Amino acid sequence: MSEHAQIPEGMNPDARETWPSPELIESWLGDSVYDLHLGPGEDVAVPGEDPAATAAARRFRDVLSQFGSGVAVVTTMSGDEPVGMTCQSFSSVSLDPPLVLFVPSKTARAWPLIQRSGRFCVNVLAADQAALSNQMASRGVDKFAGVDWTPSQHTGSPVLSGTLAHIDCTVHAVHEAGDHYVVIGRALDLQVGAQESDPLLFFRGQYRTTAPE
Repeated sequence: MSEHAQIPEGMNPDARETWPSPELIESWLGDSVYDLHLGPGEDVAVPGEDPAATAAARRFRDVLSQFGSGVAVVTTMSGDEPVGMTCQSFSSVSLDPPLVLFVPSKTARAWPLIQRSGRFCVNVLAADQAALSNQMASRGVDKFAGVDWTPSQHTGSPVLSGTLAHIDCTVHAVHEAGDHYVVIGRALDLQVGAQESDPLLFFRGQYRTTAPE
């Protein structure tokens, strides 16, 4: 099979150049930690343990936590195994062509597997799916244990049951941005979930929703 034939439909051929090697993927599969962002005032790990840098990083997180965001799970298949990661940094980008983006950390263990697959599905979580968000943000566990999902129509990536919507994509471009990557995906298919629900939100370090308390 030629190199061109291996590129998924709708994917920018240049995206392949940024794919990490299998050795790099293995080097990122480290100890069990939690992938969710820290809440306001929590300790922030900064290389060098400079107190001023730590304070600045904490301030950055505290201020940005005032911006409420939705919660999504980005999924793909790595070989025969489902892969998923919780993501707050997700947005639409372009209507023509239809592009979206998400922003994984460079240390996220799921991201290199998603990138090498060249495709992903964004699952928009509902208000009652906080436990699912936590499970997909955990390391050192079987993230898909007890999770009901079906393969998406175009890329075969997991579509999680009970979500508000899903966007099935190929990797269009990847840009390095500090300690994260900005991943642009080209949407191949978009579907609204079968049941209506309030969204799962993240605000000031806690899960929220739009329903009145």
